[in-house]
Amino acid sequence: MATYEPKNILITGAAGFIASHVANRLVRNYPHYKIVVLDKLDYCSNLKNLNPSRPSPNFKFVKGDIASADLVNYLLITESIDTIMHFAAQTHVDNSFGNSFEFTKNNIYGTHVLLEACKVTGQIRRFIHVSTDEVYGETDEDAVVGNHEASQLLPTNPYSATKAGAEMLVMAYGRSYGLPVITTRGNNVYGPNQFPEKFIPKFILLAMRGLPLPIHGDGSNVRSYLYCEDVAEAFEVVLHKGEVGHVYNIGTVKERRVIDVAKDICRLFGLDTEKVIRFVENRPFNDQRYFLDDQKLKRLGWAERTPWEEGLKKTIEWYTTNPDYWGDVTGALLPHPRMLTTPGVDVRHNWTEEIKTLSSSPVEASTTAPATSTQSTTDAPQKHPCKFLIYGRTGWIGGLLGKICEKQGIPFEYGKGRLEERSQLLEDIRNVKPTHVFNAAGVTGRPNVDWCETHKQDTIRTNVVGTLNLADVCREQGLLMINYATGCIFEYDAKHPEGSGIGFKEEDTPNFTGSFYSKTKAMVEELLKNYDNVCTLRVRMPISSDLSNPRNFITKIARYDKVVNIPNSMTILDELLPISIEMAKRDCRGIWNFTNPGVVSHNEILEMYKKYINPDFKWTNFTLEEQAKVIVAPRSNNEMDASKLKAEFPELLSIKDSLIKNVFEPNRKAKVIVALRSNNETDASKLKAELPEPLSIKDSLIDYVFKPNKKVPAN
Repeated sequence: MATYEPKNILITGAAGFIASHVANRLVRNYPHYKIVVLDKLDYCSNLKNLNPSRPSPNFKFVKGDIASADLVNYLLITESIDTIMHFAAQTHVDNSFGNSFEFTKNNIYGTHVLLEACKVTGQIRRFIHVSTDEVYGETDEDAVVGNHEASQLLPTNPYSATKAGAEMLVMAYGRSYGLPVITTRGNNVYGPNQFPEKFIPKFILLAMRGLPLPIHGDGSNVRSYLYCEDVAEAFEVVLHKGEVGHVYNIGTVKERRVIDVAKDICRLFGLDTEKVIRFVENRPFNDQRYFLDDQKLKRLGWAERTPWEEGLKKTIEWYTTNPDYWGDVTGALLPHPRMLTTPGVDVRHNWTEEIKTLSSSPVEASTTAPATSTQSTTDAPQKHPCKFLIYGRTGWIGGLLGKICEKQGIPFEYGKGRLEERSQLLEDIRNVKPTHVFNAAGVTGRPNVDWCETHKQDTIRTNVVGTLNLADVCREQGLLMINYATGCIFEYDAKHPEGSGIGFKEEDTPNFTGSFYSKTKAMVEELLKNYDNVCTLRVRMPISSDLSNPRNFITKIARYDKVVNIPNSMTILDELLPISIEMAKRDCRGIWNFTNPGVVSHNEILEMYKKYINPDFKWTNFTLEEQAKVIVAPRSNNEMDASKLKAEFPELLSIKDSLIKNVFEPNRKAKVIVALRSNNETDASKLKAELPEPLSIKDSLIDYVFKPNKKVPAN
């Protein structure tokens, strides 16, 4: 097997944990190699990690960002770089759930800049791309063979998705431009110098401080751990013996449950696990197991050398000897730390006190694992994984959201701050500590959107400035914002004619500017595209089962003297608002047409109203031209394509079916039938054919007679 000999190596992210061990090893073992390291010194990097190499003549440090194409090109040319070992990345999974866009910028865009520089200079003989075992996704719990290098990539969190995306770019440049690429995918790594947001150093520092050790979920998740020096040796082998175009797993078949690792740390510190281990709410999509097939790299001559017990003792010894190495990292020691460089995180916050509250929390202070779904959970209250902050308390949708949360047992609070006041929004978030924010606040006008035509500044202040302000604050705080927008930004046109069944899609450009209200909504939707933490839900002509609410579209048209008759897409709130809560839990983002599939006309709705609610109801139609004479601003009429929402929620009913099931059936007026006294059986088939879903006599007795008169036991 031919051995590759580099001359000038660029190592990105080398002030970080793994890359610093690799850089120090290469500088020490190969004095004839020139090692240039590039690092922007992010929150989890430390120049002290490279202290062993800094006095060496074959070492050079450059502070900079891989996203700077000019800097990367300059370094490749001036330092005559022939080999790149690309470690630089955002890697902490917890952070990726709250600040995923940063992961895309660093992990995908940064990699792309490097690849393009390699293509342009044409001097690179090896490009080693460092990926992760998480790109494979979760391994089956009963699997006896690990993922091999040709296994399918099925990432389950934003971090691993960006690493998989970067891998695709590396592969493409290898195939399209002949770039000599090699990719590695590694298990978890531990050892000295690691920033304590990671599991093992976090628990070591907490144990040193006499603080509780918070475990996500029940601690049954399985991981494989490699000592840092063994991993550095693996990269040394890949550098010299790896074949271009190949992928190498850097792993071990020795697995450990998270709870067992915590117990090992407690044992080495002499701590009682029953007193210090705390089980906290799980993080989203916490994969149960990652398991790698490590045979390919072993065939190159590499092998794991450091036993678990020895490596853990070395790591503990290093942290106890260097307790202040990373400075004040109490924010990273939280059960669910926020990225320390995220704008808006209060560095003055007393993180230590927040950690200590684990010892008195009724939910998080339990010393046994939380019950699984097959066990009874009635013995102790379980903390809900979500807490919502809702804006728009006095509005229709905002009020309904609160009722749904109460029904589902989801903790929530209404925002007290005004959307235009940034400091008030930040105060709300600090006080409530939400997992998600819902924006149902906005100006629609009273009694209708005509109000906005004469109150334009007020409309802008809330619909544009306020919404953007909240989105920006949420992004700084790493929070997903569900934003209830409108689909009244489109009107039928030549490409989407009335009655064609061709609806406007999420990516279509708004074409309706007839009302100032719609203009502000289209404007803010376009600007919100720049915020990756926003889920925009286009609501249209909302309807609910509450036919007394003046905002209800049915209530409105039933009170009008005349109505137009045009098919439109509409939103049944009884069905779709619970779906919006599920979308928050699923971390849905981007723009969604938030309507039931299909269209329904004014006349069709009023026909249902007459059939189910008021048999004597009558109405009169008029034309759009006639309507224009009695309104200030034109109205939007369109069909929205709801296929994206339907694909995510296959159970979603069509607009007409949802109207019947969720609105008219619950409001059906009971028909009273009086019969002469006699003893017989009457054939009710004619009535059964007339009335949808009639109840049998016994079921009807229960629902309409006995249940309403059931006596409630006294307390």
